[in-house]
Amino acid sequence: MSPRDDIPTRRGEDGDGSVQVRLDPGVRIEGARVFAIYGKGGIGKSTTSSNLSVAFSMLGRRVLQIGCDPKHDSTFTLTGRLQPTVIDILKDVDFHPEELRPEDFVTTGFNGVMCVEAGGPPAGTGCGGYVVGQTVKLLKQHHLLEDTDVVIFDVLGDVVCGGFAAPLQHADRAVIVTANDFDSIYAMNRIIAAVQAKAPVGENRTTISPGSHSTHQ
Repeated sequence: MSPRDDIPTRRGEDGDGSVQVRLDPGVRIEGARVFAIYGKGGIGKSTTSSNLSVAFSMLGRRVLQIGCDPKHDSTFTLTGRLQPTVIDILKDVDFHPEELRPEDFVTTGFNGVMCVEAGGPPAGTGCGGYVVGQTVKLLKQHHLLEDTDVVIFDVLGDVVCGGFAAPLQHADRAVIVTANDFDSIYAMNRIIAAVQAKAPVGENRTTISPGSHSTHQ
């Protein structure tokens, strides 16, 4: 069976029996252009995300890159180090965000790009969507999104559960990094199905990369 055989007909809703978190209107990202970068693990999402962040910053935009992977290495090429994750920092203060300062979870990287690593839940527990939601909520509480022009989510591998599809609920555009091998194309089709399921009617905007062979849907 093809991964696109049963694309959900509902848009913006979770599947039957799902307990995934839904987007809280209070944590919606407003004012900034938001990109969600997806693709098979190891395909080059973090490299693509970092290059986009630097390119936008070179154009004078204020950029925030959010890594959404337990490996927390999305922003390594921008900062030169692995930074602690938002979820781990929140655990250290018993989830009292008022005890945190922006510098506790935001690192300024190359050319002023703001770098955040959301992290992920422990293996086999929790939901990636909760982690993304807590990260965006924390950024809003500290007013770090108010003066941001571009937000880039670098999302874990080819996982397309409702949790790791959460950045799509914020995104203006999804970017899928792929190649011409079977695994990459299979992952791309699964991600497209997730985009179609999460995108509001009439707002399905996907860019398929690499290079100049981009396809807009």
